[in-house]
Amino acid sequence: MIKLTFKTDFCKGCGLCVGVCPKKILRIAPNTINKKGHHPAEITDMEKCVGCASCATMCPDCIITIEKE
Repeated sequence: MIKLTFKTDFCKGCGLCVGVCPKKILRIAPNTINKKGHHPAEITDMEKCVGCASCATMCPDCIITIEKE
């Protein structure tokens, strides 16, 4: 099982992680605004995540953590 987490308060909503996700399960949250005033990234379907870490590798702010249980 894969657990993908975002430090949403530090996300600037650049969307780089969204663009590299091979499963297309990441998006910029349309209804959430973090403490910096940005729409952060979020995962839409955790079950489909394969744990490839492309998103974490691409993130310039290192806010994505992937854990394999």
